[in-house]
Amino acid sequence: MRCPSLAFKLALAAALLIMACGEQQAPPLPPPPKVTVSQPLKRLVTDYLEFTGNTQAVNTVQLRARVEGYLEKVLFHDGDRVKKGQLLFVIQQNTYKSKLQQALADIQAQKARLLRAQTEYARFSKLALEKAASQLDVDNWLYERDAAKAALLAAEASRDLAKLNLDYTSVTAPFDGRIDRRLKDPGNLVGSGESTVLAEVNQIDPIYLYFTINERDLLRLIGNVHLSPEAAGKKKWPVFFGLANEKGYPRQGRLDFASITVTPTTGTLLLRGIAANPGAKIVPGLFVRVRVPVTEKKSALLIPPPALGFDQQGPYVLIVDEKNVVARRGVVTGGEVDGLRVIEEGLQGDEWVVVAGALKAVPGRVVTPEKGEPPGPPPRNNAPSRPDNAGKAGS
Repeated sequence: MRCPSLAFKLALAAALLIMACGEQQAPPLPPPPKVTVSQPLKRLVTDYLEFTGNTQAVNTVQLRARVEGYLEKVLFHDGDRVKKGQLLFVIQQNTYKSKLQQALADIQAQKARLLRAQTEYARFSKLALEKAASQLDVDNWLYERDAAKAALLAAEASRDLAKLNLDYTSVTAPFDGRIDRRLKDPGNLVGSGESTVLAEVNQIDPIYLYFTINERDLLRLIGNVHLSPEAAGKKKWPVFFGLANEKGYPRQGRLDFASITVTPTTGTLLLRGIAANPGAKIVPGLFVRVRVPVTEKKSALLIPPPALGFDQQGPYVLIVDEKNVVARRGVVTGGEVDGLRVIEEGLQGDEWVVVAGALKAVPGRVVTPEKGEPPGPPPRNNAPSRPDNAGKAGS
């Protein structure tokens, strides 16, 4: 029997090598993805309603020229703060001073006329009793006396009117506030056939906050606090607000007024808050964010916003069960408290919620959970702080 040739041996070895490579095992499956889970945070919170509004002055007055004359003096700088009774404008006074002197002189003349008429009436009445004067003379002096009395009353009224017009030449501030720019310069004729506006004064400490509430939130407010908007205003219901450049709702006021009618076209009710404005730093017309508490404190569950997802069915969270399997859980959300989202329905409090790595967690699949600390409020910084109970659902 002949031994296999060298070429045959090499071919057999190559075939065996190829078969060995084809039988190599498949690579192992990757481990389940890692996600961070934690249980919801339990806290006492208060539900809030959130609005947008604007600021308005408590009092606004247009200073007008009530008498005709040339504007003599402007005694303020545009934009000044003014005090009640402070002299602001002086209108030409010489004409009105002369009219007052004329009225005073007329009073003296009418007093002299009345005195003479009273004296003559008394004298002729005595003579008539002695048959030394006729009754006609007595009646004439009685008429003169009564006419003099009436003329004296008219002269005194003219004096009062002249004093009033003279007072109108001095325009003063009706209250403490801030005055706008002057609308008329000295030397202009004002009050001639028109009610000339000289300037505008605003009182902005305290300051008003106007905002509207829709019908659904209004009914919710009434149902939760068991008070009408009018009664809530009388109870000094708290209102929290913040300006556009402020974080949160660091300022506090109270509910001051509620309109008596819901606007049919918009379905909203006008509400007004009032707040202190020391230093007049808040000016009228600013945009404000407003929050009004509607319930007392209650226990609630909070999660960080990254743990909350949204799809066509609504908001949801991802839960990891005891077998490390991910499940979708629909929830009903509330407001925010210190950067955390309130969960009103859908969680019991003992679930492990995916708070980080949600993109790796697919419902129905296994994950490797790593337990983290319960969510807490963000660290405070030097920004304006907000009250502990500021928020749509605040503590």
